[in-house]
Amino acid sequence: MAKQPWWLDEVVYQVYPRSFQDSNHDGIGDIRGIISRLDYIRDLGVTMIWVSPVYKSPMVDMGYDISDYQDIDPQFGSMDDFKELLAEANKRGMKIIMDLVVNHTSDEHEWFQAALADKQSPYRDYYIFKTTTDGEVPNNWRSLFGGSTWTEVPGEPGTYYFHSFAPEQPDLNWENPAMRRDIYDMINWWLEMGVAGFRIDAITHLKKDLDWASLPSDGPDGLVSVLKKGQNRPGIDDFLSELKAETFAKYDAVTIGEAYGVPDEDLHKYIGPDGYFSMIFDFSYMNIEVENTDEWYRGRSEWTTTDLRERMFNSQKQVHEIEGYLGNVLENHDQPRVLSKLISNAVYRTETAAKTLATMYYFLPGVPVIYQGQELGMKNFNRESIDDFNDVSSINNYEMALQGGLTEAEALDVINKKSRDNGRVPMQWTPDEFGGFSDQVPWLAMGDDRDSVDVQTELANPESVLHYYQALGQLRQNPLWRDLIVSGEFYPLSGMPADVIAYQRRLGGRLLTVVINLSEKPNRVSLTQPGEVLCQAGEVTQRGHRFQLPPYTAIVLGVK
Repeated sequence: MAKQPWWLDEVVYQVYPRSFQDSNHDGIGDIRGIISRLDYIRDLGVTMIWVSPVYKSPMVDMGYDISDYQDIDPQFGSMDDFKELLAEANKRGMKIIMDLVVNHTSDEHEWFQAALADKQSPYRDYYIFKTTTDGEVPNNWRSLFGGSTWTEVPGEPGTYYFHSFAPEQPDLNWENPAMRRDIYDMINWWLEMGVAGFRIDAITHLKKDLDWASLPSDGPDGLVSVLKKGQNRPGIDDFLSELKAETFAKYDAVTIGEAYGVPDEDLHKYIGPDGYFSMIFDFSYMNIEVENTDEWYRGRSEWTTTDLRERMFNSQKQVHEIEGYLGNVLENHDQPRVLSKLISNAVYRTETAAKTLATMYYFLPGVPVIYQGQELGMKNFNRESIDDFNDVSSINNYEMALQGGLTEAEALDVINKKSRDNGRVPMQWTPDEFGGFSDQVPWLAMGDDRDSVDVQTELANPESVLHYYQALGQLRQNPLWRDLIVSGEFYPLSGMPADVIAYQRRLGGRLLTVVINLSEKPNRVSLTQPGEVLCQAGEVTQRGHRFQLPPYTAIVLGVK
């Protein structure tokens, strides 16, 4: 039997630094703010913190446009602050992983600036430039943030550079070995410093089809999504194999890939025993509520709990068959709040429902990832104007929605429901005006549905969502259940009502049973081996082997 990887029993907490805790009174979260809250994070049972980008950046895409990979942006602090974060986390038994963004840089990166300044510069080949003679861009590919993937080079008519995302995020040319070598040296520099690994951004975009051919349009703008020619393309294997060998494998680093769109037949290459990454995020159900993951203005889907259950269970089955691992998520910095996303009726967006959703994913095989504020049951906001949004993707989706024929009110409704800003509002530490995040006006307005949803209030309430997450962490660390939760085999339970998600984890003769009612109606289930109640969300009642679950409730049972 293969040795279990060291990171399999970790619990990850994602910090979005800009919105976590302001320590220097400027309305922007920072590294010293994170340090001040390490005890809070530890008390959730967390063993690893994923820090979203704190690199130097002009912040067009909130840090995912990096202008210097080996420096900290002054608004977040200094390199000394970051080293102190590493040390203080280590004192508390926690590791730090960083965001790794190597599909693109900022247009303010010195490499790109050198490429613009001199056509003969070796850095011109660190990016992708094309010249046309007909006054048209090289092809009709649409960027993921809207508009053409090509932007004309200032002072060079007919010459364009390529960007899968915003114009301020030029794609790196992974066909260039010199560029790759510089990237590997940078990664190893961080690993030498003591970073435990990375969450790897947009990694399936590294390889582009080198024919650069146009395709039939898929929208009213005459363009076609870049995904069709710039995601999971043949040849990406070579890049990812080399990336692992030159960096992660040398340090036994943990890596979590943001790997959208990996074909089923290629999954083993990514997270099998010899995969490129330790794990990838399970995005099988992450965007279940929209028709199109990137162009969500196109409309909402009519999903059901059965759809959600099938996606979740199929994903687990596929990963088990290839002996791989998943990072299990409900929320992240690119998503709205799960309570608002998966529960359409606001009446049911309760503390109990937030606990139920936590129960649903926390016990799945793989590593649970908690996003800041998720443990409070934070909800979406409702903004009254597009001017109230910061997120570049939200603003572009709004413009595309208007072009697609939606009214301003309809477009705004779409953006409110799906905007990435929902997950980026400042953390709610207290009921105060600025939530204890800062004593100054925050960089992004607070959420507007936060009554009793803050750390101070929830710590005082033993029945709160926060206490429930703490209890989940304690259960996972309990020697009686830890190896079962971490290593137990996964078995979906069949014959359940349509709105019930139920599964078991088994190890030897021991058993963990998880039952979730994701419905506005009560549901009844029967279990052959119920066992003792380990935790529950809501007033679940038991008569022998039969359980009555009210709307949006859950129960976890264990047999030793």
